[in-house]
Amino acid sequence: MASLRKHPRSPFYFACYTLSDGRRTQRSTGTADRRKALTIALKYEDAAREAGAGRFVESRARKVIADIYAMANTEVLPNSTTSAFMKAWLARKSLEADEGTHDRYTGVVKQFLEHIKHKASADIKKVTASDVAGFRDAAAQRLSVGTSNLMLKILRSVFATARREGLMDDNPAERVMILKRKKDAIERRPFTMPELKRILEKADDEWRGMILFGLYTGQRLGDIASLTWQNIDLAREEIRLTTGKTGRRQILPLVGPLLKFVEKLPAGDDPAAPLFPRANGIWQRQGRAGNLSNQFHKILVDAGYATKRSHHKTKDGKGRSAAREQNEISFHSLRHTATTLLKSAGVSDAVAREFIGHDSPTVSKHYTHIPTDTLRQAANKLPDVFN
Repeated sequence: MASLRKHPRSPFYFACYTLSDGRRTQRSTGTADRRKALTIALKYEDAAREAGAGRFVESRARKVIADIYAMANTEVLPNSTTSAFMKAWLARKSLEADEGTHDRYTGVVKQFLEHIKHKASADIKKVTASDVAGFRDAAAQRLSVGTSNLMLKILRSVFATARREGLMDDNPAERVMILKRKKDAIERRPFTMPELKRILEKADDEWRGMILFGLYTGQRLGDIASLTWQNIDLAREEIRLTTGKTGRRQILPLVGPLLKFVEKLPAGDDPAAPLFPRANGIWQRQGRAGNLSNQFHKILVDAGYATKRSHHKTKDGKGRSAAREQNEISFHSLRHTATTLLKSAGVSDAVAREFIGHDSPTVSKHYTHIPTDTLRQAANKLPDVFN
């Protein structure tokens, strides 16, 4: 049984406890408070017992040290505060994630620390599922359900790391449910051919090219804005790129309309020169496609397919910080369009997935919107049971 003793030349109590091999030892508790000292002594003995049973792994050692530090100093071990840990987590993620993704992580961490207020400087074990759920719900009040769920997933990753390192007993974010989308939420759909022609008429030369790349390659806006001449192989009539979101290496054909457009572009001697200089400049400065998405939305407004957005707060409380009004078509709809056109033309699911860059049939199915006329043609091929 752990006990205490006082050294004549020290103001602190010493913990006396038994090691796993049966030997008695003592360690200073670093406190003159008898109650705290006894609690620390019991912690020492528990740790020794676990070590003897082979259960005292690194993560457990970290937790015991943090607990003893907090008991002796009335404050938490600096690296175990929520704020300190999350900042360290961000520093590690900067080595793994691209700039845009890391900026997203940074924004979520900053907002969460602001949300939990004084708990940010407390031990990370103090964070509860209620704290995380409150943050999720507050985000859902001003942002889309999808964005709120993404923020929750980022927090799950943060706390999963804290749990692996022994700073938490469980992951509080894992006990918070993903929000379901509202039944009346707007679903993305592909463009119709008349809509595409109208949009191309309203777009300037650079945006016209980006729209063509979106349609004939099915790639995301950021990947298209990032294209340079070294991604283009005119001799082979191919596009070679690595996608920013998934890191997927893709080689795609430069089909007729797209090849004609590229051949008309002014090409210089620098292979690193961007195909779309203005868009590339925005992407390089901001590391995300938000501003470019807004520019495309203005094209949709000019074409009569969307309503104008306001960045100023309106009477109903909407503004820049409110959830963006969703439109059923956006630049990402070109990805839906490409998938749908490929499958409507009879291209196999495997080939369509490889072309667009979908990792699974489930994701590919979400992007597939077979037109009614195509389904009707398929239905007409069924035999007549009355003949």
